[in-house]
Amino acid sequence: MAITLNHTIVPAHDKEASARFFADIFGLTYEGPMGHFAPVRVNDALTLDFDNRERFESHHYAFHALVSGKLQRCWRHQVSSQVE
Repeated sequence: MAITLNHTIVPAHDKEASARFFADIFGLTYEGPMGHFAPVRVNDALTLDFDNRERFESHHYAFHALVSGKLQRCWRHQVSSQVE
């Protein structure tokens, strides 16, 4: 049996700003809210559904992306945006 992760809810203080930021640094598309969530499709199988929360525990998401130049572009964006 093959098991894939279809979606996960990502808590955020501002779901749309967080979805836009995530999509931007990874070269993905954010197409606006859908229902209650601000979804970002990561690939054919996975969507991250950003949702507003006032308080939440920290989460860890690990991505393995082997695309030439993508890491450098993400790093340049992070530095230019002064993200900590």
